[in-house]
Amino acid sequence: MRFLVFDIDGTLLDSQNLLVAAQEATFAAHGLPAPSREEVLSVVGLSLAETFRALAGPDGPHAALEATYRMTFPRLLAEPALASPLFAGSDALVRDLAGREDHLLGIATGKSRRGVRRLFDAHGWHTLFASVQTADDAPSKPHPAMLEQAMGEVGAAPAETVMIGDSTYDMQMARAAGCRAVGVGWGYCRVDALREAGAQVIVESIEELAAVLADSDSARAFGAAV
Repeated sequence: MRFLVFDIDGTLLDSQNLLVAAQEATFAAHGLPAPSREEVLSVVGLSLAETFRALAGPDGPHAALEATYRMTFPRLLAEPALASPLFAGSDALVRDLAGREDHLLGIATGKSRRGVRRLFDAHGWHTLFASVQTADDAPSKPHPAMLEQAMGEVGAAPAETVMIGDSTYDMQMARAAGCRAVGVGWGYCRVDALREAGAQVIVESIEELAAVLADSDSARAFGAAV
């Protein structure tokens, strides 16, 4: 069995415009200068609490910012200009992998349960993932708890588990949990940073990801053992 665990934002879903707009509106509501686009995208994957510690500094109004963001984000979801499409090929890849008898799929995301439910409602994904771990269920990435809980739910060993994500937090989480780590180059993090964070393989397209996952037990795909 292979247990393939996917991040969402920046990996399956291109939500960058929405995430940046939500942060800009949140900081503006508190009369604070907004973080840059690069700064916002650099913390995608963290829980909201950790996100605001990073963006507002150690003495920022973290709780107030988080509360405002939670109200602002759903409002901006209705803006057509801020639509968050799936990356091309993501839906077909997920459905193909979910249909294989020797594969189980999981989610490990900094999104809330509500955010994942919206995504699954929009794309009909409710039956495709054997485990869903969110910011509501575990400490923020890169803590390994999300992957450890996911493996426990489906009975997978670390050697059978592959984390696929676009952030350094995904790669660090995978290595901390003893799992294999695949970085995707189309997301919000630099490829060299993914490699430094522990990515064993970095792919530049959905087609390349599909090929690597088909060969995920081989030394050629992953090099030295985790």
